[in-house]
Amino acid sequence: MNPIIQYIIIAFVILIILAVAFKVTRKDFAIKENKLLEYLGGKDNIINAECNMSRFKVILHDVSLVQKDAIQRLGAKGIVEIDNQLKIIFDKNAKQLKKYIDEIV
Repeated sequence: MNPIIQYIIIAFVILIILAVAFKVTRKDFAIKENKLLEYLGGKDNIINAECNMSRFKVILHDVSLVQKDAIQRLGAKGIVEIDNQLKIIFDKNAKQLKKYIDEIV
């Protein structure tokens, strides 16, 4: 077989693998977004959401509805509660989470 055809086939297979990996990652993140909304007590519990680098700050009506352990299982590196607000450290996904919350609320 011609070496050029072999390289084209290899490149095509690599592109397919990357596309599948990206799609799976995006789907997992969408599931994470929905779960986070649920763990924060639902969309009606959220007053406001802000994002600063890796920190996701959310102001809530009732903090007692929040499932902090479940949020940490989603990948939060830390959660700080001050009055009716939570500051959640989520690494690079904080901006995407805020965008999602803004669309819902």
